[in-house]
Formats: sequence, C-alpha cells, structure tokens
Amino acid sequence: MPKIKLAPSILSADFSKVNDEIKQVEKYSDLIHIDIMDGIFVPPTTVDSDFVKKIKTKVPLDVHLMVHEPSDSYLKGFIDAGASSITIHEEACKDPAKQLSFIKKNDIGASISIKPKTPLDKIRKYLDMVDMVLIMTVEPGWAGQKFIQSTMEKVRELRQLKPNLDIEVDGGINPYTVRTAYDEGANVFVAGNAIFGKKDRVAAIKEILGSLK
Repeated sequence: MPKIKLAPSILSADFSKVNDEIKQVEKYSDLIHIDIMDGIFVPPTTVDSDFVKKIKTKVPLDVHLMVHEPSDSYLKGFIDAGASSITIHEEACKDPAKQLSFIKKNDIGASISIKPKTPLDKIRKYLDMVDMVLIMTVEPGWAGQKFIQSTMEKVRELRQLKPNLDIEVDGGINPYTVRTAYDEGANVFVAGNAIFGKKDRVAAIKEILGSLK
C-alpha cells in the first residue's frame, strides 16, 4: 500500500483569505485539494486558474477538474498556475486519454476520477496512464455530503488491480469514514468540511489521522 496522504480541500475554506486558511493546515498536509467546477459538468461554478496562481504554499496542489471537455489551453492554465497534479473526470471527456496524455507531457501528475455510479470498468484502460485515481465518495459538486458506502467496492477492486497506485477518495471523509476507506485500500484522503468546517483545524486533522493508526 502506498503512503497515506492527507489532502485538505479548500472548497470548505474561506476563499477571501485562502492563503491564511492553507497556512493553518499545511504542516500536516501532503496535498492541497482544489475543486474546479464549470457550471456545466456540475451545476456550481468555483474558482479558475488565476485564483490558483495566487495560492502561496510549498504543499503540492492537487487540482480536481469537474469540467466538461477541458482543452489543452485550459489545462495549461492550471499547469502554469502551479498544479502538481490534475484530475479529470471520465464522464466529462469524450476521450480522456487525450487530456491525460497532455497532462503527462507537461511533467505533472495525471489522475482520473469517476462518480459514485460510474463502474470501474469505464477507466480500466487508462490505469497505466495515470499516477492516481480519484473515486468520488459523494456526487461531485457540493461540500458537506454524506459518504456513500457502496463506492468502497470500487476502491477494494482497484487496490487489488493496482497495489502501488495512489487511490484518492473525496466526499464525506471524516474521522469515522476515513478508516473505512483506508481499510478498503484508499491512501489519499480529501477532507473539506471535516477540517475547514471546524474552529481548530489542526485538532480536526489530528483526529482524522489518529483514526488511521
């Protein structure tokens, strides 16, 4: 099993003081997870590459695109803004291999995500192209949703298929569900509300990580 990584999601942080928010958690973070929504693939819209450019941290930026058919120039915007890895959605791209190849060509991590109802078979052919797979444990688009237990079947199957792959889970991750996801084979944990929704962010992180001991 690869190393455990914690990826606080700034979707639940205060965007108006995002660098201060990140400062509070960066000592305990392996990645900073940034959700980008276009209002097409998912109804809400969030931030863009100009916003990502303003983020000041040494923690790698894990950019999750909930975006319909991101073009090369759109992807390049996030690469130039400092993304360490970019995740695209299988459901949002006609030919995900095109976007994954472009990301890889630019020497950053390439990742693919699937929604809770999308079967793992849909991404099987891309597994040798990616550095990480993101299994959504809620429907993409909104923070604060309840963890969908049935998504764990995909995590378990994927871990058997790819023992050394980073498997990320995103949605409803808290001190209780994080253990479930870890036991099934996930090693990268996105947590938004469970961290930024608390007054003491460090205590919240320690509680999540404590569940994995």
